[in-house]
Amino acid sequence: MLSAPLLSAFILALSLGFTALGSNASENLPGTIPSKRTQEFPWMSVATWERMHAEDVLIAEHDQVDLLFIGDSITAGWDWQLWQTHFAPLKAANFAIGADHTGNVLWRLQHGTIGQLHPKLIVVLIGVNNLGHLQESPEQAADGITRVVQQLQLAWPNSRILLNAVFPFDEKADSPNRAKAKRLNSIISKLGNNKTIFFKDYGHVFLQKDGSIAAEVMADFLHPTPAGYKIWAEAMTPDIHKLLQ
Repeated sequence: MLSAPLLSAFILALSLGFTALGSNASENLPGTIPSKRTQEFPWMSVATWERMHAEDVLIAEHDQVDLLFIGDSITAGWDWQLWQTHFAPLKAANFAIGADHTGNVLWRLQHGTIGQLHPKLIVVLIGVNNLGHLQESPEQAADGITRVVQQLQLAWPNSRILLNAVFPFDEKADSPNRAKAKRLNSIISKLGNNKTIFFKDYGHVFLQKDGSIAAEVMADFLHPTPAGYKIWAEAMTPDIHKLLQ
């Protein structure tokens, strides 16, 4: 269940306008190393990142959460009405922060966001900023995602993990970034064992027949619009209900 502090941070973050790949600067550490956010963005200061993390820590210490979302701006940006309809009734919390890569997620998990939580299901979508901000190869990004999954298993050995494939991005099907995402997803798909880790690739639901992405679905060809989030929710929600049983 989202508390008032997290709601205010969530709305603030949305108003700032997340961008995953727009910066030329990158953090120095690879995505396999836990690292606190140090990059200042025009749309999110380090202080804002720290405040959002602190509010997640409070939730982790005091709230009951059955469904936990972890990720970057794509997960942080859920359309509020869709969230309230599909996930809030399931005692959900959203621990995603814009521009995070796997190293940032690892740091947050190791600095308070595990707390006293015992989620039944953890939904993970992370890695696009490893390709973008960190300029990592698909293989390197996959190593970071693997570390995140391992950290989640260590923290919550009885929880199930719904590992999302990195969404396709860039408008055209022949974009080099599409090939990177496809290679990355091919590697991390092997993490799924259909027992505790369930790998799901919902990326195709965002594509047109020619493989391109419509602006109505992802206005910047990276972040879903409300229509795009509706598509994701309709594809993923049945799996969430099944895995929460």
